[in-house]
This record gives sequence, C-alpha cells and structure tokens, in this order.
Amino acid sequence: MRPRDRGELRIPVRVTPRGGRDAIDGVRDGHLLVRVAAAPTDGAANEAVLRIVAEAAGVHRRAARLIEGARGRRKLVAVEGADRSLLVARWPDLGV
Repeated sequence: MRPRDRGELRIPVRVTPRGGRDAIDGVRDGHLLVRVAAAPTDGAANEAVLRIVAEAAGVHRRAARLIEGARGRRKLVAVEGADRSLLVARWPDLGV
C-alpha cells in the first residue's frame, strides 16, 4: 500500500474471480487477496473488487478506482480518503 497526494492510498490486489463469494481472504506477498463471485466478463469482477476494497477502507465505492490490471488478476486500486490506520490494523502485512 503506497500513500499518494490528497490522502489517496494505492492498494495492490490479487483477485480470484468466480470465487463463490465476495470476501477478502487476507494478504499474501504484499497483495490484498480478494475473492469475488462475479465472472471476469464485462467488468463485473472489477466492479466487485472496487466495491469490496472501498468497503474495507471505510469509504464510498466512488472513492475507489482501478489504476492497473483491468484484465489481469493483479490490480492496483487507488482509494481516496481511506483511513490508513484501519487498513494497517486489519492487514499489517499489506505494508505501509
């Protein structure tokens, strides 16, 4: 997780599409592990990832956007106005 200007955090994410449910499964190799029920078609899985990450960061869905990885399992999500201490408390291995 890398801090940016204007209170923006950039969170590396590893996604499992068609994972049966929407959930965060922890952290591995510095990436937040996100499982989504949606298939990776028509942006459904990406939308689910943004919703899950925004919720975990305590912000509205509109505060999260995809920076990298629209077509891959590894993504970089920018979250505006996130509470860094909340994320660090939940996932200290995410690396701040």
